[in-house]
Amino acid sequence: MPKRILEGLVVSDKGDKTVVVKVERTVLHPVMKKTIRVSKRYHAHDETNDFKAGEKIRIIECAPKSKLKTWEVLPREAN
Repeated sequence: MPKRILEGLVVSDKGDKTVVVKVERTVLHPVMKKTIRVSKRYHAHDETNDFKAGEKIRIIECAPKSKLKTWEVLPREAN
């Protein structure tokens, strides 16, 4: 089974080797039939503490690293 990759915005980098990423998606409201934005926050492992608040990053599923962390930050792509 392939691992999920999500893209989101770093909202907190205060933890050591941890970033909190807010991922937004759009869904259709079942009754009003209007598109709404739904967001969820994920704790991701950032081994080198590279990423700061406000950056757009990608995260991938991994084996649990702690109680809350089951995601890892993907490294920056070389341009």
